[in-house]
Amino acid sequence: MTIRVIIVDDQAMVRAGFAALLSAQPDIDVVGEAPDGRAGVAVARSTHPDVVLMDVRMPEMDGLAAARGILSPPPGVVHRPKVLMLTTFDVDDYVYEALRAGASGFLLKDAPPADLIAAVRIVAGGEALLAPSVTRRLIADFAASRPAPRRDRSLRLNGLTPRETEVLELIARGLSNQEIAGRLVLAEQTVKTHIGRVLAKLDLRDRAQAVVFAYESGLVTPGEV
Repeated sequence: MTIRVIIVDDQAMVRAGFAALLSAQPDIDVVGEAPDGRAGVAVARSTHPDVVLMDVRMPEMDGLAAARGILSPPPGVVHRPKVLMLTTFDVDDYVYEALRAGASGFLLKDAPPADLIAAVRIVAGGEALLAPSVTRRLIADFAASRPAPRRDRSLRLNGLTPRETEVLELIARGLSNQEIAGRLVLAEQTVKTHIGRVLAKLDLRDRAQAVVFAYESGLVTPGEV
């Protein structure tokens, strides 16, 4: 199955470089580009991509607002692609808010080409949160600066079984499905089943939102190992 991708970035050379790299892959098709967030939303709605590569800082409309527009479309728009944020460390707060809005993860703009290709495939396949150890630090830093956990989120944890709660905690600590399976001595497919139930019970879109939820509910405390 071919993965349909659009690239939203205000730098033409970045768009061209990413497009050339991704188009050379047999399973990836770049179906559109846009120089700003506003145009990116329009291109996403007209081309129906599977994955949107979205820069954080752009003119007209930044990546955060564009991600919200794509992931929370108006009535009648049913297609919701995965959004992968392109960022640098100096815009971490934007990335945190993008994850809360439903972005599937982030990728550093200077990442090696192989990482970009892998990121698109992973996000298209339903996984989320690239570079989990980096993302974990990112969210922990911003969770620490936020107000105390909201009680409604803490109460929602009561609907999880002990095993589901354990799986959610390990997701938030940056472990992959394979690592969770090894830690809990479970089959990897069983871990995937638990994750699916956690997302359904907490009404979360994907793994990225699950990590944010775990910190904001108080299940995971920033700084813990």
